[in-house]
Amino acid sequence: MDREKVIIKTSVIGIAANIFLVIFKAAVGIMSNSIAIILDAVNNLSDALSSVITIIGTKLAGKAPNKKHPLGYGRIEYLTAMIIAGIVLYAGITSLTESVKKILAPEQANYSVATLIIIGAAVLVKLVLGKYVKSVGKKVNSSALVASGSDALFDAVLSASVLASALIFFFFGISLEAWVGLLISAFIIKAGIEMMIETLNDILGKRTDPELAKALKKTICEDKDVHGAFDLFLYNYGPDKEYGSVHVEVYDTMTANDIDAMNRRIQACVYHKHGVILTGIGIYSINTTDDEAGKMRKAILEKVMAHDYSMQFHGFYVDLKKKIVTFDVVLSFECDREAAIKEIYDEVKELYPDFEILVQPDIDISE
Repeated sequence: MDREKVIIKTSVIGIAANIFLVIFKAAVGIMSNSIAIILDAVNNLSDALSSVITIIGTKLAGKAPNKKHPLGYGRIEYLTAMIIAGIVLYAGITSLTESVKKILAPEQANYSVATLIIIGAAVLVKLVLGKYVKSVGKKVNSSALVASGSDALFDAVLSASVLASALIFFFFGISLEAWVGLLISAFIIKAGIEMMIETLNDILGKRTDPELAKALKKTICEDKDVHGAFDLFLYNYGPDKEYGSVHVEVYDTMTANDIDAMNRRIQACVYHKHGVILTGIGIYSINTTDDEAGKMRKAILEKVMAHDYSMQFHGFYVDLKKKIVTFDVVLSFECDREAAIKEIYDEVKELYPDFEILVQPDIDISE
C-alpha cells in the first residue's frame, strides 16, 4: 500500500506540472505562431495522460489475489506501460505529420522576450520534475515512474532545443521552427518504440538479471547442507512479485527430515534477503558412499566439458547396482541441441557401455 500511495502521489505531481506546462506552452505557441512550441505542449499533454494511466494501472495491479488470479494482478502494470508507449508513439507520429506540413508550407514565428523566458522556465520545470520522478521510481521499483522521469528529462532537452531555435530566430532571423519540430517528432517516436519493446520483453519473459541470479545462488549455497545451486528459474508477476525454483546438490546421506528442514531454511533466507518466493527446491543427490562413483564423475565431466557448446555440468549421480548414470548439461543457444546431446551420449556410452546413460539438456537461463 505504501508503494501504491507513493506512485499515485508522484504521478499526481507529474500531472499537475504537465498540465501547467501544456497551458502555458500552448498559449505561447499560438501567440507566437510556433509549431515547435505547440508540439512541445502536445508532448507534455501526452505525459500528463501517461501519468493518469499509470495511476489507473497501479490501482488495478494492487488488487488482492483471488481464486481466478491467485498470483495477483501485478502484470497489469506491464499492460499499462504498453498503453503509455502507444500514446507516446501516436503523439510522435502526429507531431511528425504537423512538422512536415510546416516544412512544405512554412509560417513565420513571432517571438518576444517574454516568450523566451517562459520557454526557459519550462526547461527548468521539466528538469526538476524528471529528476524527482525518476528518483522516486527507483526507490519504489516502479518501471513506469522511472520511464516517466527519464521521459521528462528527455523533454527538457527537447524544450531546450526549442528555446535554442527561438533564440536563433530572435537574434539572427533564421527560422528553424519546422525542422526542430521534425527533430522532436523523431525523438518522441524513438522513445515510444523503445518503451514498447521493453514492455514486450517483460511480457514475453526475459533473462534473469545476472546480478540477482548470482546473489540468490550465493545465498542458497551459504546453507550448510547445500553443495551447489543450479537451474534457477524466476517468474515475474509484476514489480516486487518474484517467484522462483532451483535445484540444489546435497549428499546422498541426508534423510527426508534433513531435506525438509533445509528447504524451509533456504526459502525463509531467500525471501528475507531478496524478496523472492521459492515455490520449489529440487534435489540433486551427490554420491558419497563409493569411490568408483567419484572416478566416473571426473571422467564424464572431462568428456562433456571438452566441447565448446557445453557451458555447465551438474546433477551427476550414478546408481552402481542398477547401472544408471544421470547428469545435466547446460548447452549454448548457438548449438544444435539434438546433435550435441547425441554426441555427448555416444562418448559417455563408449566409456561405460554397460551403463544406461540419461543426459538432461538444460537452458542457460540465469548464467
